[in-house]
Amino acid sequence: MTADLVAGRYRFERRLSKTTMAEVWLADDGVLERLVIVKLLAPDADLRRFEREARAAATLAHPNIVQVFDYGEDEGRPYMVLEYLPGGTLGERLPEGAALGDEETRQVATDVAAGLAHAHQHGVIHRDLKPGNVLFDEEGRAKVADFGIAHVVGADTLTEEGMIVGTAAYISPEQVAGGTATPATDVYAFGVLLHRLLTGRFPFESSNALELARMHRDIDPPPIDAFRPDAPPDLAALATAALAKDPVTRPPDGAALYAALQGTEPPSPPLDADAATIRLSAPGRRRRRPMTYAFAGMVLLAGGLAAAVIIAGSHSAAPASPTRADTTSTRSHRTKSTSTVPAPSPITTKATTAVTSTKTTPPPTTSTPGPPPPPPSTVTKTTPSITAPTTTAATTTARP
Repeated sequence: MTADLVAGRYRFERRLSKTTMAEVWLADDGVLERLVIVKLLAPDADLRRFEREARAAATLAHPNIVQVFDYGEDEGRPYMVLEYLPGGTLGERLPEGAALGDEETRQVATDVAAGLAHAHQHGVIHRDLKPGNVLFDEEGRAKVADFGIAHVVGADTLTEEGMIVGTAAYISPEQVAGGTATPATDVYAFGVLLHRLLTGRFPFESSNALELARMHRDIDPPPIDAFRPDAPPDLAALATAALAKDPVTRPPDGAALYAALQGTEPPSPPLDADAATIRLSAPGRRRRRPMTYAFAGMVLLAGGLAAAVIIAGSHSAAPASPTRADTTSTRSHRTKSTSTVPAPSPITTKATTAVTSTKTTPPPTTSTPGPPPPPPSTVTKTTPSITAPTTTAATTTARP
């Protein structure tokens, strides 16, 4: 690898970003004569996570998922070659404090749902869906990007027991509780995304990531019509169904979201015992959840910091302007950008994909004997609390 050439093929044009995780470059593929994105792993970054991102994305071939072209190592430095998308991110298209146009919202939601449906069908759970991870090609098609913290069903997990992954503004209740990610986890993030597209605001807003996560776990979201009485009823109903606290009562996966958007299926499936057994990670989990959530709440409120936490791009979802309440019925429509020379994202520090690891070491034990361990028949489950993350950006696919 030379200063401007990787694998004797990809010649750097311009560096798009550099973080503690990776360098991202716009490059020219000298063999196929096309622009691509080359992502180089930083020297001290997590190689397993980088490999997982490449493998997860490489198993997926769909028009609504960013494509991985190549993966390898040059002079000991791993690299990944991704599809170049000149249309920018969804975060760049969102009007500040206002809704996206209804037709564009419907199209974006349909594209994202189709991408999630394909990923879920192949056993890949994204776990970090947000506007910064939705990119557009030159035809305006939305594509899901950045599988850096994706969970692959049947593969070894990258997170330890009790570790939380996700973005605070889009995190699901089960992620906050340290539960197992399922396709319904992505459905919840989709619900947050659709709520924001329809109303111009998040269902929960706080400048504190810990408080925001607690809201997602404990508080019912406000109805869409409280902010947008004129919102399309089917889209509002789908957002509400996707934001259900219990994953069993949400649409189960991306395929159900896509079917609802196509009008071939109701937005929320009927609740039955068989479905609950399939969609929960283990029998009996549903019965234990109230106790688990209650314990998690006590730990959070007590300020306990006893578990490892990963929050990717915390995105605090700060409260809207005080004047927002006076203008909730007024919507701003924004036409789709056709520029192929994008400007830097205005929400780089909030919505750009990032992965931050913060491990909190528990206090040292003393010589005072503790209570005896529970008998073998007792099952105890500790739900982790959350500690505020330090965000380190790691953009997977960017545009100039």
